[in-house]
Amino acid sequence: MKRREFLERAAALGVLAALPSSALAAAVTGRKSERSYPPLPPPKAGPIPVAFLVSNGAVVIDFCGPWEVFQDTSVPGRDGDAFSLYTVAETDEPIRTSAGMKIVPGHTFADAPSPKVIVIPAQGGHTPAAIEWIRKSARTADMTMSVCTGAFLLAKTGLLSGKSATTHHSAFKQFAMDFADVRLSRGARWVDSGNVATAGGLSSGIDLALHVVERYFGREAAKATAYQMEYPGEGWLHADANAVYAARRASTDAHPLCAVCEMDVDRASAPKSIYQGKTYLFCSGDHKALFDKDPARWVGGGN
Repeated sequence: MKRREFLERAAALGVLAALPSSALAAAVTGRKSERSYPPLPPPKAGPIPVAFLVSNGAVVIDFCGPWEVFQDTSVPGRDGDAFSLYTVAETDEPIRTSAGMKIVPGHTFADAPSPKVIVIPAQGGHTPAAIEWIRKSARTADMTMSVCTGAFLLAKTGLLSGKSATTHHSAFKQFAMDFADVRLSRGARWVDSGNVATAGGLSSGIDLALHVVERYFGREAAKATAYQMEYPGEGWLHADANAVYAARRASTDAHPLCAVCEMDVDRASAPKSIYQGKTYLFCSGDHKALFDKDPARWVGGGN
């Protein structure tokens, strides 16, 4: 870490330390965390390696949000960076993320360092090689975490079987149908099951990453990181912060929803399918095609 960066982060810690405990609590949260989680033991020296699994279609905020959190973490009395960050992919060919950003992966599955934290964003590459790399790497990792619909890829490894998990709210229905052995947690900002965790959609990954920082280095280090980022969100302190998404939405004539993802649709322009005499609307042609493959599954399934 550069000296200027260290001084800036140390100053942030000083500001937080100068606040009375009551003022600090009021500034960061109005309530206590619902439960405590066992600490993750950081190495005595050196940074914690964090691998970001990427493939074509990787959603930028899903991995860049946690990347920024781990990048900005500074721990007083600890030399150097708290985390070392790298991308890993099946090959070293450039990938195109959401909206077309080009990324050249830093490592392939064959040469990637052994990670202690694995971050799995929403992405397209659900290949056997990716699934096997996650399984193998998770055996020695402290935490394997997904963000958004990265939960689908994580669930395919079997690491979520018998556990609770969450994903983006538009994918609740499909996730519940695809992974009956996983307990879907609607309304969870993130779910931590010890050495595997899932975040809700998009920005939820920032909060799960801050939670991981807290498990490694304590509450004050996570608060200082959020302060450095100018991030006022409190979701990392409260796993139930996505409660607005807990209730399942119902499609009505006045407010029709996509039969696949339960997102709002425009009745006038939405693609349509008729099944057993009833008309179903969709947010996209892709979701119509998915429904048409097995209408009975979508009409009767979901959590």
